[in-house]
Amino acid sequence: MTDRVLYRSRLRISVVFAAHGAAVGAFATRIPWLQQHLGLSDSTLGVALLAPALGSFVAVPFTSRLVHRFGNLRSLTCLLPLWCASLILPALAPDLPALCLALGMFGATSGMMDVLMNVQGVQIEQRLHRPIVASLHGMWAVGGLVSSGCGALAAGADMDARLHFAVTAAVLAGIGLLAARHLPKADPTEARQPPPRFAFPPLATLPIGILGFCAVFAEGASGNWSAVYLTSTANASEGIAALSYTGLSFTLALARLSSGFVVTRLGPVRTVRLSGGFAALGGMLVVLARTPPVAIAGFALIGTGVAVVLPLSLSAAGRHGGDPSRHIAGVATFTYTSSLLAPSVTGAVADAASLPVAFALVTAFAACPLFLASMLARPVQSPRERERAATGGPLLLTQGDSAV
Repeated sequence: MTDRVLYRSRLRISVVFAAHGAAVGAFATRIPWLQQHLGLSDSTLGVALLAPALGSFVAVPFTSRLVHRFGNLRSLTCLLPLWCASLILPALAPDLPALCLALGMFGATSGMMDVLMNVQGVQIEQRLHRPIVASLHGMWAVGGLVSSGCGALAAGADMDARLHFAVTAAVLAGIGLLAARHLPKADPTEARQPPPRFAFPPLATLPIGILGFCAVFAEGASGNWSAVYLTSTANASEGIAALSYTGLSFTLALARLSSGFVVTRLGPVRTVRLSGGFAALGGMLVVLARTPPVAIAGFALIGTGVAVVLPLSLSAAGRHGGDPSRHIAGVATFTYTSSLLAPSVTGAVADAASLPVAFALVTAFAACPLFLASMLARPVQSPRERERAATGGPLLLTQGDSAV
């Protein structure tokens, strides 16, 4: 495959990542609309926001079986329109049970898409022989940034979320399918035997999974509760409150798009430690904020801090050897578990105490990469790689092995 084809493939998968981020951004900016439309309390909303992560948690372990049977690219192109269509369902829900079911469908399709597009990205990264996964996640954040900006305008204009979601889903499905149709097929995996129907995370992914868990907890809580935080704590209008997610998405995009330069200079471990400092500072600003500008700045710093942790973790998992879809799904299971807990725990603490107290807990998770970054320096070995090491053969290292 020529370099020109590979660079075009990188552009196409970047568009798919951006479309995925745009769907999440559109949903996040209209959470206050859903809360007001159904008359939900903070704690009830927190329960409802369990559903997307629960759907992802249940669906993601089946992804490797799907890839083995149909191939990664075919699975991606078939699932993409279904995932876009599922964005409309939450706005159509008439009550809390229907909302939870709709959010579960959205989370299940979104989570499986997440694994499929990361597998595709890792394959292209390996063929290019240069790190691109973090920049792909940067494009995800760019999509979220653009979509959240549109969501802020829609909220400010009092547009019905049902119309907003329908237009967004149609546009993203068209753009995503146009980009995905010419992506290269993924390389065949080493495993000849089909994976189990429900693949539990490999134990080798535990260290990087823990690191990803903490970062995603902070990102998930911030993404789901930032707009609500500004309306209830900083007395912001719905339109201004939507800008909190815009600030989060902007710094996520900027940090991920520039991560190649930073990681090359500092290495993954130092980069993640520095990121943890930014995230902790942002969390403290949010806790202390009583005006919209300070709160928005705090969420922007949280975005800067958590931006590169998950991409570096997924890149390491994808280079594990064997079936990359299973190892990426393994890390994704940890991160979706975190996504499952973050909104509901934040809502429960907010209902029992206050949103600032809840975000004090979020700040603690945001600061964890300061202390857990060294996990990226540990080699993630498959059984085959351990056998090579035992017999004196070459050992395949992950991106984090040369971090310090």
